[in-house]
Amino acid sequence: MIQTFKYWQAKRRLRDPQFEFLFAKPPHNEWVSIDCETTSLNPKQAEILSIAAVIIRGNCILRSSSQQWLVKPSGAIDPKTIPIHGLRQQDVAQGLTLHEALSQLLHFIGSRPIVGYYLEFDLAVINRQLKPWLGITLPNQGIEVSGLYYDKKVSAYRPDVDLSLETILTELDIPTLPRHNPLNDAVIAALIFLKLKANTD
Repeated sequence: MIQTFKYWQAKRRLRDPQFEFLFAKPPHNEWVSIDCETTSLNPKQAEILSIAAVIIRGNCILRSSSQQWLVKPSGAIDPKTIPIHGLRQQDVAQGLTLHEALSQLLHFIGSRPIVGYYLEFDLAVINRQLKPWLGITLPNQGIEVSGLYYDKKVSAYRPDVDLSLETILTELDIPTLPRHNPLNDAVIAALIFLKLKANTD
């Protein structure tokens, strides 16, 4: 009941009715995996440089219909992050505005639950931008794959679980892809989700 009340309150705060679809009933057996590259590693300051999203339907990752958006930030890119994501100021100079990218992202996500690896960071950055614009944060359910992995591995005898991506991929026998490419990272999170889901179904 409390969750329903919060959901209703959020819908009432929505400033733009074109985004009411975020509160629709999610499609059956569908999720969307996302990943962001940002100007810094501080979620309170980071701006989005690139976002990727891929739909999971049943046991399939719909790679052919995935989307990726390049975003032009309003500020400078932290030089320390450039070796990580490989995006320089000139690389994003022709990118979409933040509102254009987020609008397209929201239409792509719809009301599907959102999957990710260390999803909390990406959602914090996205929600920080959405709140002043739409009056809400994303109402979608968030599914953290490292949390699913932890629940699978933890026991009274082994309370400490290595949640590094390399360990998770090795333990689940999932092939790796070149890192810090948002589409690859979204696909990797989707693969982890499906492998863990298969073990619990």
